Amino acid sequence: MARSYTLATAALALGVTSKWLDNALSHVRVPGIVQTRQGIPRRLSIESLILISIALDLIADVEIPLARALGLATRLAAAGGKLTLESGARIEIDLPSITESLLQRLEHAVEVVPLPRRGRPPQKTTGRLD
Repeated sequence: MARSYTLATAALALGVTSKWLDNALSHVRVPGIVQTRQGIPRRLSIESLILISIALDLIADVEIPLARALGLATRLAAAGGKLTLESGARIEIDLPSITESLLQRLEHAVEVVPLPRRGRPPQKTTGRLD
């Protein structure tokens, strides 16, 4: 099974807040994100994070909406980083550099972000020894 990342880890590596990323993923479908049902946290694959990273760059540089940026990012990634639009405009990105940079940020984020607690919260103690 391919490696996947938590929402908090992905958000730190992408330079966005967890809330922004969660809201974005609630509104836009991104290939490679595993979400089974309510209450089960999302798991993001490296491929999905690359698409989101490219989309964030497009949003910052070209000022286009998230849904359109993700569509372009998907097409760019599938085309190896070079895309000619119907209008004749060309978009080219350095896909290996973007991937390598993201992998380095993910490596750091995995070390820094704590794993989410699972199960019931611990019982409150009174401090007494019975």
